[in-house]
Amino acid sequence: AREEKRGNGKKPKEPRASSTDAQARVMKMADGGFRPGYNVQVASTAGEQFVAGLAVTNAGSVRGLMRPMLERLRALSGHLPRHYLADGGFCSADDIEWAHGEGVEVFCPPTQSKHGTDPFLPRHGDGPGVSAWRARMASEAGKAQYKPRSICECIHARWRNWNLRQLTVRGIEKVRAVVLCYALTNNILQGHRLANG
Repeated sequence: AREEKRGNGKKPKEPRASSTDAQARVMKMADGGFRPGYNVQVASTAGEQFVAGLAVTNAGSVRGLMRPMLERLRALSGHLPRHYLADGGFCSADDIEWAHGEGVEVFCPPTQSKHGTDPFLPRHGDGPGVSAWRARMASEAGKAQYKPRSICECIHARWRNWNLRQLTVRGIEKVRAVVLCYALTNNILQGHRLANG
């Protein structure tokens, strides 16, 4: 049997895990380093800054996780949002196409092509949902609709201010429990701010 090799002639490496937390995976961090960690996705209300849903995975990339988050939101609330503003790395063409079929307008910036082509131009193989998304995000109205997405980052900033920089628990369920506590605290305090503001 021949060994499968990558383009550089080396065998592909197995995903690395932490020696103290078998469920954590080594991921690229915001500071450019690589450490064992988890990926936390937060869905929130854009203006009010309430956490509406969250997920914890050990996947290094969030691409393709938009549909599971939307399905989670539907399970929690009984319906899907009409408009969904997402980080650019969160969207995949399959997810956008699925959301379009469910009546959800996705707003997320397209990723830049490695060939330098205009990401807003239609591409061969685009379905009706992706075509509508490209046109929507190329328009001034679409860009304006996407603008409140940055407000959602306030939740992450708040959590960093509350010292959520490194988790001291091991295992995905414990990580989820810690993040849920932060989300609940956020929602209680944000509700108090809005009620008294």
